[in-house]
Amino acid sequence: MKQENTKKLRKKKLSKNLSYKEGIFSSTAVKLGISNEPTEEHYDNMLVTAEKLFQPLRDWCGHPIRINSMYRSAELNKAIGGSKTSQHRFGQALDLDTLGDKSNADLFNWASENLNFDQLIWEFGTNDDPNWIHISFLSEEKNRNQKLKATNHRGKTRYSVM
Repeated sequence: MKQENTKKLRKKKLSKNLSYKEGIFSSTAVKLGISNEPTEEHYDNMLVTAEKLFQPLRDWCGHPIRINSMYRSAELNKAIGGSKTSQHRFGQALDLDTLGDKSNADLFNWASENLNFDQLIWEFGTNDDPNWIHISFLSEEKNRNQKLKATNHRGKTRYSVM
């Protein structure tokens, strides 16, 4: 995006409770001096992801939800060791962590029962509560509604179908 457009976007919201700044923030990008500005297409994806996934979750739980990761530029994604096909690269995914009386398991379970998503991942943690949840959105037609659980096995992440 052009720099003047980027400055305007920083003040805008992706949804009622999600700012553009939250959607692109990365401490790794700041630390390494990596630009994490989306293309116009990726920004549009972020708007849809916020509308279809984040805001309904936020409205349901009634308290703030931390965005651990939403958009990741290709350079940032590479720096953190993310998959080349990560949906974060396209503004289509969120890593979320609850900040209130609802648990991450509550977020996962509510999303599983009430949202149309592509992937919903119980990220590590215990059998009772994940460390965070990952949720993504492609389109109403292309979403797989796939539920996975990420576990660590000898230093490698493994995914199992839930």
